[in-house]
Amino acid sequence: MKKKYFGTDGIRGKVNQGYINGEKFFKFGLAAGTYFINQKKSKQTAIIAKDTRLSGYTLEPALVSGLASAGMHIFTLGPLPTNGLAMLTKKMKANMGIMITASHNPYYDNGLKLFGPDGLKLSDTIEKKIERIIDSQTSTHLSKPNTLGRVKRLEDANQNYIEILKKNFPNNFSLKGIKIVLDCANGAGYKAGPKLLSSLGAKVISIGVKPNGININDKCGSTYPENISKAVKKYKADLGVALDGDADRIILCDEKGKIIDGDQIIGMLAKRWKEKKILRGGVVGTLMSNYGLENFLKTENINFTRANVGDRYVKEKMKDYKYNLGGEQSGHIILGKFATTGDGLLATLEVLFSLRKRKKASTLFNVFKPIPQILENVTVKDKNIIFLPKTRLAIKKAEKLIKKQGRLLVRKSGTEPKVRIMGESDNKPLLHKCIQIIKHSIK
Repeated sequence: MKKKYFGTDGIRGKVNQGYINGEKFFKFGLAAGTYFINQKKSKQTAIIAKDTRLSGYTLEPALVSGLASAGMHIFTLGPLPTNGLAMLTKKMKANMGIMITASHNPYYDNGLKLFGPDGLKLSDTIEKKIERIIDSQTSTHLSKPNTLGRVKRLEDANQNYIEILKKNFPNNFSLKGIKIVLDCANGAGYKAGPKLLSSLGAKVISIGVKPNGININDKCGSTYPENISKAVKKYKADLGVALDGDADRIILCDEKGKIIDGDQIIGMLAKRWKEKKILRGGVVGTLMSNYGLENFLKTENINFTRANVGDRYVKEKMKDYKYNLGGEQSGHIILGKFATTGDGLLATLEVLFSLRKRKKASTLFNVFKPIPQILENVTVKDKNIIFLPKTRLAIKKAEKLIKKQGRLLVRKSGTEPKVRIMGESDNKPLLHKCIQIIKHSIK
């Protein structure tokens, strides 16, 4: 059965349209609370964090009301990176964690990411069960007046998260003498990011740390890496780091300002972890991972497998294969040794730990030559257009043209009203032609 509300990474959409409004968030809270209470765990607790969107002020109270109406006790944490929520869900032994965010999307979007007591994103099976409760009769799930949940605000969540991150590294780990440009996208990492790196001795040039509710991801963060590139060259920094709105992914640049995407980060870490004998099994990428990464890992005798797009699916495959490293080209890096989901700040620390012997980022990265890749996003009214005969015929024609010279991938976005067309080939004119054939059929 197809999911109604949940996409590849939770629930997401425009605020006060569709499902993203106070009324529906009350039902989301009531349904999620009801599901976990029915698991008959002794401690009925949920924790909630959010990014910096203005709409968080309207959606959070509705979500809290729904959870409390189901009998859940709630701790609200305020702005906190997504993996900080996942880590604290596990540490506090809560039944569930909910992150109010739309990740890298503009401020006018918002949504939810749900985590279970193990700190992992919920499976498709559990999401479908929660969806059935959402669409059932509300009154049947309301708690009795004497069993309603209580709500408490915790002010030290960011500090607790920082301490958890630092415990993953040796006590003598120091960033003294390292200059870092950090772009927090005016999002959830604007407090924890600069504080974490400064506490380890780094000189931090912070940008995107003045959220006003509507400037999250606005020409800043991981979708605008040119900002860190310019700043690194201006301030002669050793590394540039760009987070997205909920700080669960990073894009980097080296000391020369060259952009480093998630595939290059994964390639470097895989090679280093293998040398240090801490790589377990192999690496999980996605259907979008550059073929150059796959070839590089093959030459290094490192197993590589692809999952569907979305860090949740990467983590699921890592768990199935017992691998401890995975991620996406977009910058979701899952360090299975330390975390259950993508974490931009944790990945930053692991990269900086690799640089601690004062290696230059330009020599540490660029471990493989990427195959030329084109990604086109086409805005559509109905994403199922990719299944229409006209579109399928165009895809088939393009695949026939590029056969043995590259690969094509056409998929529905799990978070936006878009169809994503990706192609890879060393034959750039042919690649562009194939992309345009598919794009024109969709338009």
